[in-house]
Amino acid sequence: MLQRPKIWRTALHKQLLSVDKWSWSSLAVAACLAASGVAQAQSSTSPAAPVDDSLTWHGITLYGIVDIGLQYDTHSAPFTDYFPGGSSDIVQKFSRQSAVGATPSNLSQSRVGLQGTEPITDDLSAVFKLETFFNPQAGTLSDGPKSQVLNNGKALNQQTVNLDSSVAGEAFQTAYAGISSKLYGTVTFGRQLTLLADGINKYDPNYGSQAFSLIGLSGSYAGGGDTEDKRVDEALKYYGTFNNLIHVGALYKFNGSNGGANTITQLEFGGEYAGASVDAYYSKAKSAVSTAVLSLAQVTELPTLGFTESNSLAGTISDNTAFSVMGLYKLDVLKFFVGYEHIKFANPANPLGAGFIIPGGYTLAFVNNDAYVNDKILQVYWAGARYTVVPNLDLTVAYYGYHQNAYGTGSNAGCDTNKSGTCSGRFEAISFNADYTLSRHFDVYAGAMYSGVYDGVANGYLYQRTNINPTIGVRAKF
Repeated sequence: MLQRPKIWRTALHKQLLSVDKWSWSSLAVAACLAASGVAQAQSSTSPAAPVDDSLTWHGITLYGIVDIGLQYDTHSAPFTDYFPGGSSDIVQKFSRQSAVGATPSNLSQSRVGLQGTEPITDDLSAVFKLETFFNPQAGTLSDGPKSQVLNNGKALNQQTVNLDSSVAGEAFQTAYAGISSKLYGTVTFGRQLTLLADGINKYDPNYGSQAFSLIGLSGSYAGGGDTEDKRVDEALKYYGTFNNLIHVGALYKFNGSNGGANTITQLEFGGEYAGASVDAYYSKAKSAVSTAVLSLAQVTELPTLGFTESNSLAGTISDNTAFSVMGLYKLDVLKFFVGYEHIKFANPANPLGAGFIIPGGYTLAFVNNDAYVNDKILQVYWAGARYTVVPNLDLTVAYYGYHQNAYGTGSNAGCDTNKSGTCSGRFEAISFNADYTLSRHFDVYAGAMYSGVYDGVANGYLYQRTNINPTIGVRAKF
């Protein structure tokens, strides 16, 4: 093997040794910077994929929300462990004193659930969902009717917070299965939200929040007149989106072997374009139920009727017809929301009798099928905006209201004072809140809602007619 002469190698060695040591240092630094630049270039062109930390196994996902806060109400009643919102949030007939305490589900309903998707073909999949609602401050199942039953026979100045709700302590508040197609939409059957309720959750500036939204707290509007119909059993539901432009939906609730009573029909049609989305809804509910606390006289009469106080309520029955138009417009970091709903209450074509059992197993011991000799008309309206100040901070301001016509008879015909609940009147609410996202799973929030009743709507409010509910809280999602 040929080798360079020793004399040439010695001269080269001396030449290398004569290089300035700072030159070697400069070369080393340059090499490190170059290597760093290559690494940075690779990082910028190939970002790490988002971490998928969902609890999914074989297409079945476990998920949940825990939302709990601290609230002060200027005019309310002692809070409850059962109504889904815990407090009244808006002024009620029993509102009489200031109250402070832990409140659940201020921004979102606390829940735990399972949902799954199983591919059948390239386009079709089987889907299902099961959800249980709970009140985290007490560890109880959410149950609006139970909050009422616990106040049976009590005067207003002795009552705790109690409100009707479609959430009635069942094991599952959502329980459906169906088929989903990417091309043709999704068909599901079981216990689920109505189309109108889905629309309010989408087009409400507060996305159905109970602490900061009238139409979120009171399910009457999402139920087309009665909160019992916000989510319903035995419902066949279809929803489809075509070309990311057109929305179409239909729902039918079967009568549950109650003759012509308790059926619900809903239709939806809408679309979206250039940041705007609009949907129109129609709803017809037959023999809808609105429950109320029993008076002391009614409680006294229960034994002779064969009912027990522990699960009995009073009910007003009506046929409700509603139509609504809702919309939103997204402009970069700003969203605008508007909505209008027209609800007509009429006496039922198929009256219900005492002993009728509503969801949750509660019994209507006393029923009123003649509350609307003249049709009651409720016009509900709202508007608001949501502004993303920075990626982690949303500010929301909203206005909600409704107007009731004068639907009384005799001396109450056409009245516009508070002498009767059938006089014309109105309700107004204004809210503001801030929501700051700490991470993918945690956010904190603060806000307040003012509410007030006027004229006929204020009838029966013996103590206070306004309320403000400053609220702070934290929400965890998994």
